[in-house]
Amino acid sequence: MSDQTSEHSHPVSLLPPAVDAALEYAIDTWQRNVLYADVMRQRGNQYQRHMSKQAPNVLSMKAEVVLDGRSLERPVNYILTRITPPKSMPIDPIKRPFVVVDPRAGHGPGIAGFKPESEIGVALEAGHPCYFIGFLPRPEPDQGVEDVVWAETRFLEEVIALHPEAEGKPVVIGNCQAGWQLMMAAATRPELFGPIIIAGAPLSYWAGWRNKNPMRYTGGMTGGSWMTTMASDLGGGLFDGANLVQNFENLHPSNTYWSKQYNLYANVDTEASRYLGFERWWGGHVFLNGKEIQYIVDNLFVGNKLSTARLVTQDGLRIDLRNIRSPIIVFCSKGDNITPPPQALGWITDLYQNDKEVLAHGQTIIYAVHESIGHLGIFVSGAVAKKEHREFTCNIDLIDMLPPGIYEAVIRDKTPDTPNADLAYGDYVLTFERRHLADIEAIVQPREDDDRRFAAVSRISQVNQGLYKSFVQPWVKAFATPRSTQRREQTHPLRMHYEAVSDKNPVIAALAPVAVQVKNKRRKAAADNPFVQFEKQISKSIESSLDLWGEWRDAMIENTFMAVYGSSLVQDIAGLGAREGSPREHPGVSPEHIAFVRRRVDELRKLVQCGGLREASVRVMMYIAQAQGGIDERSFNLIRQLRAQQEHSLSLAAFKKLVREQAMVMVVDPEGAIDAIPALLSHHSSTEIKAAFEFVTRVAMASGALNAEGKKRLAQVARFYDLAAQQSSQTNSVDGLTSVNLRRAPTTNLSKDTASPAREPALTKVIAKKAPTKKAVANKVVTKKMPAKTVATKKVSKSAAKTPLRRAKKAIV
Repeated sequence: MSDQTSEHSHPVSLLPPAVDAALEYAIDTWQRNVLYADVMRQRGNQYQRHMSKQAPNVLSMKAEVVLDGRSLERPVNYILTRITPPKSMPIDPIKRPFVVVDPRAGHGPGIAGFKPESEIGVALEAGHPCYFIGFLPRPEPDQGVEDVVWAETRFLEEVIALHPEAEGKPVVIGNCQAGWQLMMAAATRPELFGPIIIAGAPLSYWAGWRNKNPMRYTGGMTGGSWMTTMASDLGGGLFDGANLVQNFENLHPSNTYWSKQYNLYANVDTEASRYLGFERWWGGHVFLNGKEIQYIVDNLFVGNKLSTARLVTQDGLRIDLRNIRSPIIVFCSKGDNITPPPQALGWITDLYQNDKEVLAHGQTIIYAVHESIGHLGIFVSGAVAKKEHREFTCNIDLIDMLPPGIYEAVIRDKTPDTPNADLAYGDYVLTFERRHLADIEAIVQPREDDDRRFAAVSRISQVNQGLYKSFVQPWVKAFATPRSTQRREQTHPLRMHYEAVSDKNPVIAALAPVAVQVKNKRRKAAADNPFVQFEKQISKSIESSLDLWGEWRDAMIENTFMAVYGSSLVQDIAGLGAREGSPREHPGVSPEHIAFVRRRVDELRKLVQCGGLREASVRVMMYIAQAQGGIDERSFNLIRQLRAQQEHSLSLAAFKKLVREQAMVMVVDPEGAIDAIPALLSHHSSTEIKAAFEFVTRVAMASGALNAEGKKRLAQVARFYDLAAQQSSQTNSVDGLTSVNLRRAPTTNLSKDTASPAREPALTKVIAKKAPTKKAVANKVVTKKMPAKTVATKKVSKSAAKTPLRRAKKAIV
């Protein structure tokens, strides 16, 4: 018999199996109870230490204060900090900084950097400088929502000043509540923002699916926002964030009242560390000013003014999300019961009536819908950080280059059959597939009858708010003394667990030495113990019962809401009965914007015939990408690699500007933009033209084989390049001063290879000009078409000049 005995092995028992199993389970149960109680004791002690800090947070990384919001002209309790990267993650000063903002929705800050595999961790791993905007537990006395929005723009100014050499404006990530706050800031100061990632952020508060996610009915079930005002009055002008957390707890009763705690109890040997880490954040409740929460409830949750451009600041500035010029990445999940996809994406259908309006406002909107992850998992889950957030971070320059329009971010696993897998980051391949407003509407599923109900809630809320302020508020304020306010905070149901079970209680403190002894003599029951199996079955029954009760409660809330606010009498009282049309009014477009769009279209039409090899190649790549239905990261990464090989290529910012401009040219005049390609190629040598076609072909094929339409378009533009190369050869075979009339290249449109007769005269006039001399090409094409700075840097070494392919690539990238 071996002397190597397992740590958990037991002596051979002479008792009957049933009795032996019962005894084993009894010992295990008693020990688990002691260990569970000790974890609760540790949780209470942890809570006391955490809340005693001046600036409590749960960041797992070191950070230094850059700018304290309390010192600003409009003081707020927000603080800008810079994350100190580990030595193993060197930072590239050229890369644009990332700024992460956590939600102030009842909990403290730091969840975005709660662990290394997080939004902050992914940004640091990619070599980006990273900043974090956190907050203190209590607000400044006169702080309001608009003050916080203003402070965030001030923070971004500071970050931009610290990185003058960065390749772009900061990428800003807003989680949950911070998402809509950042969108407000970006709408007022669009020039400060790079790409914006909003994760689990509600923007359209009336939107939602029937028979799911009842939180949107809360305002109607309480008769409006008067109860929020009363809670702030009872708090002496402060609103306790624990009330918001209580709402989140009530959404999932089985998890709140059973599953979360039972999971710890059943796996107390392994789950204690994870549980305590999360509870440090979950129990760190913060406060908001009464006017802050009132602004949020009245204007957003009940009024739904943000997504319909009806918010006006105290300075008279209208907050219109259509003013945002940066790409917007909306990340949401079907498993999120706090911010379901309709609330995350509904602002798009609220603001825009068709795809042309999206293009007219120059907005690039990208969305990704996860199938199952919960609300916190969107910005906390390590699996999500490794996949979605890493893909967004690694491809942020591609995102910043995308032309205006609506896209869906599709992330696929790499496989052995994935073409050019080395051109994609990590274990996945990211593609931005073109979508339309109809695709968003299919997700949001807007209903005019529901909008009418929520509009009635908004009207009735205003009435109840006025009645409360006139008849009830004076009495509530009279009874809300500082002592009673403090006592109410301490006895809040969510705080009582943390306050009562800690070493402050001598009975609980006595558990510590007992727990140590139990750990030293732990005897865990076997997994196949029948009593353990029975315990798990009982747990599942309790969980199922609570789920059923929760579903019944949610159904009752929804049915009551629909019946009350769908009543013609209630809608008549709210002043909506005789009103025609949708209560969710479209914000419309100003005459100034219409005039701006017309001027911009005229400018873009003039650019159709302007450019050279670079512009032609960009148009061709986009033309083929349109046929493929999206833009793949592998194509962009190939272009980046080729750019890196060139000594005097365009800067990344200039290249992005070129791509976006040419994309808009193709939107304004798609046929003309393609038909003009022969003219754009006509001023280059045949060697450069052939090398350029080889380049665009490589980029087009980087994501794999083309579909039928893609092949058709590639063959179509190949004829343009071939003809231009032949004509260039004929020109070069004659003396450089001799004029040669170039034969016109075949015209085409986006759907057929046949010529476009309507464009024949104009194109003939452009292309049939005599071929310029080499000197004319140098003066006209290079000097006029390229900025002065670029012209100054066009000199290359003799060895480079001898390589036509290198010259062609340089002309493109």
